[in-house]
Amino acid sequence: MSALVAGTAAPAPTAARRPRGGLWRAILHNRKAMLGAVLLVLFVLLAAFPHLFVPWLHGDPRAIGDLPLEHPSGKHWLGTTGLGQDVYAQLIYSTRESLIIAVVVGLGATFLSVIIGVSAAYLGGYADDALSMLTDVFLVLPTFPLIIVLATYAGKGNLTVIVVVLILTGWSYGARQMRAQALSLRNRDFLESARVRGERQSYIIVVEMLPTMISLIVANFLGAALYAVLTAAGLQFLGLGDPNSLSWGTMLYWAQNQGALVNGLPAWALSPGLAVALLGVSFAMLNYAFDEISNPALRPVRRRRARSH
Repeated sequence: MSALVAGTAAPAPTAARRPRGGLWRAILHNRKAMLGAVLLVLFVLLAAFPHLFVPWLHGDPRAIGDLPLEHPSGKHWLGTTGLGQDVYAQLIYSTRESLIIAVVVGLGATFLSVIIGVSAAYLGGYADDALSMLTDVFLVLPTFPLIIVLATYAGKGNLTVIVVVLILTGWSYGARQMRAQALSLRNRDFLESARVRGERQSYIIVVEMLPTMISLIVANFLGAALYAVLTAAGLQFLGLGDPNSLSWGTMLYWAQNQGALVNGLPAWALSPGLAVALLGVSFAMLNYAFDEISNPALRPVRRRRARSH
């Protein structure tokens, strides 16, 4: 009887007993990731509902005012531009374009990284050689000078051109990571069983392989979005964007051209730069959560430290 009880007291673990909600647990238990999530939610709210944060503004924040180069006051919290435009209103309304660039470029670059990196690893042979050579070529290219040349000659001031250029120059590093991860999965038992069943290669890649790489894919998206935010702001600051658009990079461009620092208006020059930095910080901090998921070695270390305290 005791042997029977002993044999049934500790049933084998099942999938239902495995911890769930790994993503949310990683964010909630990682202060840096939590900070990144809170910042990102704030920027999403600013982009979606800018009028709620500037309730006194009625009309276009680019409208010319009658108080140029005014210092910060109760009416204009961050002062006004050389054309009398409210700097704070422009800062809030510029969030939308900057966030759209980050998300679109992040998605586009991640899509190319997944398609090229995973296909190279899974197909192997000549396909792997060709795709790996293409990735290596883009990895060694001087990215920022290339972006300036392409953005200048392909269509100066065109936001679509800037987005396409950033996607084409931002996928190679992620593709190299995807290939390395896919190579470690290519000969696993669950993929071999799918081949034995006669599944199509596209089915095996999309349904069987990619779900096991979600944390790496999301981390690559965050890295590509961070790259897009910083690079797009740099291009717009150099005057390669639309000077009439509302974005943080364009604000930096006009602040420099109209002598914000010389005229004693540091808030005009520093606020968009701080916004770019904070959005970049939000993407970078969120990477900690996905590092914790994709690298199981990080989790036991944290648990041991928690128990020791």
